[in-house]
Amino acid sequence: MPLSIAFDNSYARLPARFYERVRPEVAPSPGLLVLNTTLAGELGLDAEALASPEGVAALSGAAVPAGADPIALAYAGHQFGQFVPALGDGRAVLLGEVVARDGRRLDLQLKGSGRTVFSRRGDGKAAVGPVLREYLVSEAMAAFGIPTTRSLAAVATGETVLRERPLPGAVLTRVAASHVRVGTFQYFAHRSDEDGIRRLADYVIERLYPEIAGTDAPYAALFESVVRRQARLIALWLSVGFVHGVMNTDNMAISGETIDYGPCAFLDAYDPAMVLSSIDRQGRYAYGRQPQIAQWNLARFGECLLPLLSDDRDKAVELVVERLSGFAGEFETAYFGRFLEKLGIADERPGDRDLVTGLLAVMQMGRADFTLAFRRLADLVDPEADTEPFLSLFGGNAGVEPWLTSWRQRLAAGSRSAGEAAAAMRAVNPAIIPRNHQVEKALDAIIDGSDGSAYIRLLQAVTRPFEDRPEDADLASPPRPEERVAATFCGT
Repeated sequence: MPLSIAFDNSYARLPARFYERVRPEVAPSPGLLVLNTTLAGELGLDAEALASPEGVAALSGAAVPAGADPIALAYAGHQFGQFVPALGDGRAVLLGEVVARDGRRLDLQLKGSGRTVFSRRGDGKAAVGPVLREYLVSEAMAAFGIPTTRSLAAVATGETVLRERPLPGAVLTRVAASHVRVGTFQYFAHRSDEDGIRRLADYVIERLYPEIAGTDAPYAALFESVVRRQARLIALWLSVGFVHGVMNTDNMAISGETIDYGPCAFLDAYDPAMVLSSIDRQGRYAYGRQPQIAQWNLARFGECLLPLLSDDRDKAVELVVERLSGFAGEFETAYFGRFLEKLGIADERPGDRDLVTGLLAVMQMGRADFTLAFRRLADLVDPEADTEPFLSLFGGNAGVEPWLTSWRQRLAAGSRSAGEAAAAMRAVNPAIIPRNHQVEKALDAIIDGSDGSAYIRLLQAVTRPFEDRPEDADLASPPRPEERVAATFCGT
């Protein structure tokens, strides 16, 4: 008997041109790799049922759960600046939507479940490495408090997929507030389908931005709301050293969640120009360029909304430009607000932002490890503390010592006690992130030796990122030169 889930599939009730109905391909020998029992509980799902043979069959695509209405969503997108008018879910199937215990409506999507009408020349499958990478990184991002899609389960399919070499196949069950992207709007705008744009915008407002429904200018408010969420999201990415790696418009969710963890990674040494995607040969999506790219993507979103904003195109363009100009202020407020939290400063004063930029400058000069520099700084709130562990990160760069003096003076003049400042810093500066070399090591062990212990250990550590645990000291350490990972891969 197939697994039954209380689906309520609102997107599938939109017109047929928004998607294609499709059935996942049958996995020949599905086996559960990892199940997110905590998330299952939040969704009101029975974890034991999900782990049963019937549940694993549903999570692999081998059986469609009762109540599901599987569809592949249509969308377009700019990929590395080049527009592609028809992309769509080429290896993903939206099973349906569930209403979580807290009232949120969430998508359940299978990623890697086989070909769809949008697959083009692809096989629609996913290898176990990219599936487990997305599971781990998305759950780490959730633990950091960063808006993100989540991972409910990873299931081995029992078949081999061909990439640069034969690899074991797998399917990820992704959970999202919505899978509507900037590229979804572009799909209809490219076809001059104003009715499609309006229906999609109305759907997004009702589902994701109900507070603006019924206002005098809901579509302008929608654009402004998405700009605000994206600005805050990118600021949070930068605060943990995250590099998305493929910020195409089809990978930019209207919900403001992080979506599509393909060639993504985290900084080790701080470098704004760092590129960690094997396919980003021009550095378009480097760490420090992510705010600029987000604003560019939002401009493309604004172009799609022009017919809804005004019958006068010039006036519509003016509205988009005006609201898009607010991105910089929203981003800077969120960015410096977060980085001042990382420095233990609660009440911003003139000159405080110079402390942020000053530290980042000496970190870049000294090739200091991004995560450790901020984490160890919390130990130095006490003026009697040993500064050597912190200073050793900077390669002997003396420029950090005057900065340290200025920072301590600022903290002493603030509203927090030393203990309060240190605790606040440790609550936002993770001790452990999914370091690239540790992720690759854990994935290689599964792919080559079927040993999942290193992966489970790393997963448990990154989902408790603000705890100092001596037994996980190796996971917190930067890579040795021979361990550095120079590029990550998409997996398609």
